Amino acid sequence: MKNDKRTLLGDVAREAGVSTASVSRVLNRAPHVSERLRAKVKAAVDRLGYVPDGPARALASRRIGAIGALVPTLDNPIFSAMIDSLERRLKHHDCRLLIATYHYNLDDELEALRTLVQQGIDGAVLIGHDHRPAALTLLKQYALPYLSCWHSENDPDWPSIGFDNAAPAKRLAEHLIALGHRRIAVVTAPTTGNDRARARLRGFRDAMDAAGVELPGERIVTVDYGIEEGAYALQLLMRLDPSPTAILCGNDTLAFGVMLAAQKAGIRMPEELSVTGFDDLPQARFMHPPLTTVAAPAKDIGHRVADALAARIQQQPTIHCQVIEAPLVLRESTAPPPST
Repeated sequence: MKNDKRTLLGDVAREAGVSTASVSRVLNRAPHVSERLRAKVKAAVDRLGYVPDGPARALASRRIGAIGALVPTLDNPIFSAMIDSLERRLKHHDCRLLIATYHYNLDDELEALRTLVQQGIDGAVLIGHDHRPAALTLLKQYALPYLSCWHSENDPDWPSIGFDNAAPAKRLAEHLIALGHRRIAVVTAPTTGNDRARARLRGFRDAMDAAGVELPGERIVTVDYGIEEGAYALQLLMRLDPSPTAILCGNDTLAFGVMLAAQKAGIRMPEELSVTGFDDLPQARFMHPPLTTVAAPAKDIGHRVADALAARIQQQPTIHCQVIEAPLVLRESTAPPPST
């Protein structure tokens, strides 16, 4: 017959031959715990298969040895790369990672944050600068160390590690303009609740305004994130008369969809159509032709966020706003426009 009796903290203490207070100190990573005591408790935990009660520990100490990360989506490999880097680095700080996604819905992000806080996380990582005001209130109410990333806004309320999304987008547009393109279109993800998409669109506009190149509304297509959505955007743009000679995409995945649809339609790239992306996903260099894009420093962000958040948890000084370079990666998907 199966034994459903749950192993308790007192069972671990008896097995290790120490007090329950000593077991709690080890499990809660209290300072000044000897290696001998730590080893005895760990051995007892392993022998008994003891699993701490997460909610109970959260109520007692508000510490579960974990960081909560709120991510718009894991469908985008660039976020997956950042999360992988973050998780690997957190292990060096003896922390684990809890992940929640909210699909660019800021109300869902707030609810997910509440759930993570109730679990007793030790710190929180949020993507971007757009959040409901209640999210900041919640973090401060619980005195929870937190960081935002993937942007470069220097906001006194939001310590951050990221990159300027507008500046490299502007350089991409300037690159196309320098090649001679004047009929330029944009494929962007929705900008509501997404400061990164807004900043990239602003960068495209700034370059074109400075050069006197028009960007009429019909040449801006907003679609959800995905390859299929990028392909649909190309179909809409190619119906314009005259059609664009270059397309700036707000991320690589949309650019992949544009390029695949262009190939299917028999449009030669870059001879007839130049395409750019943003992220530098691993697939970008293997597209035909290889994709001109911006290299988002995903792994570097994950590594730095882990170190900075661990320091904040330990109440050590950190840099409030860290800005990392996101360089252009010029490949064969861009060239001068076809002569008329």
